[in-house]
Amino acid sequence: MTLTQWFIFILIIQVIHGLGTWKLYTKAGRQAWEAFVPVYNGVVLMKIINRPWWWVILLFLPIVNLIMFPVVWVETARSFGKNMPVDTFLAIITFGLYNYYLNYIADISYVEGRSLQPKTSGGDWVSSILFAIVAATIVHTYFIQPFTIPSSSLEKSLLVGDFLFVSKFHYGARIPMTTVAAPMVHDTIPKLGTKSYLFNDHFEERKTSWVNKLQLPYLRFPGFEKIDRNEIVVFNQPADTLLNMNDFHPDRNYYKPIDKKTNLVKRCVAVAGDSLEVRNGYVYINGKKNELPDRAHLQFSYHVKPKTNQFNPKYIKERYDITDGFGIMPNTNNTYYFSAISDEALAKFKNHPNVAGITPVKKKKGVRDPGIFPHDPNYNWNVDFFGPLYIPEEGKTIDINLEVLPLYKRVISEYEGNTLQVKGNQILINGEVANTYTFKQNYYWMMGDNRHNSIDARAWGFVPFDHVVGKPVFIWMSWDGLKNPRWERFFTTVSGSGKASSYFIPFLVLLFGWIGFNKWKKRKKANG
Repeated sequence: MTLTQWFIFILIIQVIHGLGTWKLYTKAGRQAWEAFVPVYNGVVLMKIINRPWWWVILLFLPIVNLIMFPVVWVETARSFGKNMPVDTFLAIITFGLYNYYLNYIADISYVEGRSLQPKTSGGDWVSSILFAIVAATIVHTYFIQPFTIPSSSLEKSLLVGDFLFVSKFHYGARIPMTTVAAPMVHDTIPKLGTKSYLFNDHFEERKTSWVNKLQLPYLRFPGFEKIDRNEIVVFNQPADTLLNMNDFHPDRNYYKPIDKKTNLVKRCVAVAGDSLEVRNGYVYINGKKNELPDRAHLQFSYHVKPKTNQFNPKYIKERYDITDGFGIMPNTNNTYYFSAISDEALAKFKNHPNVAGITPVKKKKGVRDPGIFPHDPNYNWNVDFFGPLYIPEEGKTIDINLEVLPLYKRVISEYEGNTLQVKGNQILINGEVANTYTFKQNYYWMMGDNRHNSIDARAWGFVPFDHVVGKPVFIWMSWDGLKNPRWERFFTTVSGSGKASSYFIPFLVLLFGWIGFNKWKKRKKANG
């Protein structure tokens, strides 16, 4: 729904609330009209049920309000003496319409100054769990989200098995667009394997489904910094079209809401307004070779030819810190295929006494890879030779014709919601002939440092700003597989210059110091 439609919907809900509670307001000593005034009626209701006014804010936060509304329905019933389990059940199962029974039929009176303490240990436990979920959901949605590195596309900077804290507020926290969803889970509920949100993914019914009309339009809180070139960014994959990454069709329409598309982490090598080109695997921005931060290490694939049969690939990998992205595999002509070697490792490795030669595995310029953006036969691009390509910037206008249309058709139609048609030599946008197009938002180009083992923007194109999730800021834990902790990576920062320093020991010192201080304080208080 649009913002106007949501505004009308909220007004209707306010009327329903007023009609179902105005007598309850008067029994609590308030005026009947107060039940009908949007927002203000919530503040008054919080006074009636003896809860803090800021609960009203929680009622307007998507996902959080799915927990808070049932709580308020139950609290309203209890404020008028309806404390039995059946009352709680009816308040929840009727989606708050139990208030109509209390308002018009039940013989009840207001319980002024009622105790807020749960009457049973079970009630206390439920209350604690509910508000712990509310607090965690707010933090997860608007401030910091945990994230796990699943692939080796940013190897050396971020490793498979790194557990990150991703800041939502650096670029501005995004309001959840999917209003009916389980808190603190992404697109699938763990163990159950079912969708965590209410959404109709059938293409034919998607636009008419009442379920999909519950989607909020894109909204974002202001951030305090912009995405800089070469920053690592977490974002929703724009062309996330299927249930898993193994069956990939980047030109299909998306089937998921934006905020439920697969989370990915890549390096932003080009920002809005840049001109990008890939030459022999290296990125050039505005004609200059892109210089990565010193913690970043590009990796490419190589064929390695040994001098003798006494060649131990595993030892070589460990000795020279060579990334084992998809394995070191025997190849033809007595060679081995190394999937990812950094330039630094290559400089040392090539002088190994048992290495006869190292040949880079790179595509030739002008040889088209059909799996590479923009998936058009007129563009002979591949992973190593790509572009030049203009990265769209909000408010900037470009000339549009049949030659450049393949580059920006997904931006115009999918990401910016226009209808796009081609009739003969004419391009029609929203039914009108167009020779130019003005972009509505900023776009970014996200790539992995592991250049031959990364499904990134070279496969699916631009990342719109409305798909950006946040900025990784901290590695709080790291495991090599399931058994071996990487202690040196615990509590390290993601960005910065030089080798990352672990703050794990200082954290433990502060933690145990704080625990000890609290115990000393309690003991001192007990002794008078």
